[in-house]
Amino acid sequence: GRGCACPAGAMARTCALGIVLGLLAAALASGAPDCGGILTPAGLGYLAQVSKQHAETILAQDLMAPRVSDLLLGSPKPTRNQIDSVKVVDLSLSLIPDAGLRLSIDADLGVVTAPSTSKVVRLSILADLQVERNPEGNLELSTTACKPTMEETQSTEEICVEVSRLLILPNEQLASLTAQFPVTPSCQVRYVPLAAPVISEQGVTVSLQTTFLVAGVALPLPASPTPFTMPESASAAHLTLALSTHFYTSFFFALETVGAFNMTLMSPLTTATIAQRISQMGSLFQEDRPVLLRVAFRSSPWVVLEEGSATLKLFLTAHVGIGSPDFQSILSMNDMSAGLLLSVADVRMMVSAAAGWGLSGRPPAQAALLEELFVPALRDGVLSEGIYLPHASNFVYTDASVVIHKDYVLIPCNLRLQPRSGGQSVVG
Repeated sequence: GRGCACPAGAMARTCALGIVLGLLAAALASGAPDCGGILTPAGLGYLAQVSKQHAETILAQDLMAPRVSDLLLGSPKPTRNQIDSVKVVDLSLSLIPDAGLRLSIDADLGVVTAPSTSKVVRLSILADLQVERNPEGNLELSTTACKPTMEETQSTEEICVEVSRLLILPNEQLASLTAQFPVTPSCQVRYVPLAAPVISEQGVTVSLQTTFLVAGVALPLPASPTPFTMPESASAAHLTLALSTHFYTSFFFALETVGAFNMTLMSPLTTATIAQRISQMGSLFQEDRPVLLRVAFRSSPWVVLEEGSATLKLFLTAHVGIGSPDFQSILSMNDMSAGLLLSVADVRMMVSAAAGWGLSGRPPAQAALLEELFVPALRDGVLSEGIYLPHASNFVYTDASVVIHKDYVLIPCNLRLQPRSGGQSVVG
């Protein structure tokens, strides 16, 4: 838009203030969440369960080193006492409302006391963790307090160094939340945490902003008419994702911006098959010819979420016709609406159009024909890949259900850790 040509004096200060406020308003508008998730106590329990093997590996690597064994067991000589095995018996994660998480680890250490003698000593670790948003914009775990205790010996702060090493891999998983995922060959989506999570008895609540990028540049998305806040959820699932109306409208806006909806497709029909269904078309053509579908959008689609239903509003012109490159339209339509079918596959939200499109002002035979041509083009083309949901790498969503409310969608689901290539699991 045009800049502000500021006059001198007080008027200049007023004008400059207006510019600053305008920029601030834009910044605040761009920092509004449109989706997020709530990791429940059950989800924390699952993460603790799948983290035991990783914790055991890290503790074994570090505690079985001679120097650490000596410091831990108070041995003046490396040959006197040495840890030769580590077994994590229990690992748990619990919520500390308004503060963070508590990590509890119980491990049995096999200690060699003589050439042919060993005993088992219990090591217990209590560590308080906080989750913050780091300068790179990623969520990050860190230790705020650590208390290791061991049977028959004084505790040592050396163990707390090993606890910080346990957080390296989970922090890599948290950083993967902000990775870019493909939407189309020319468009990517990225989810950005706007602040540190909120820790409550309900779980760990993360608010995210969705960004769509083309050639690495963020698309300016339409402003949300209503601010979105994470709704409460009483689900027993590991995780509840929440997606606002603005999330869905932004998704379709991005598809329309990159031209994904503008299409010219060869249909499976011909003029003869159309004439069998719409008799007045029979006299227009002397010979049987293939039929094309040509679609162009006049403005961006938008989505309406009501209790139990999602509706897509399309502002377009679609022509059914013949001839290329000289296209001759034989049937056209303007604007339509359709119900959306939403489901989850692994880490993607799948979006499909329901039957029964709203084509007002069209005879039933023509409306059915247009729907028959256009819906498969949407389902099998533009919408076939769905959209990646916010997720950490090597985790997928299972047992997901989609519950549509007014202005937002809730997706209670469970987590499943996927094995890495080579058969090893990644834990985060």
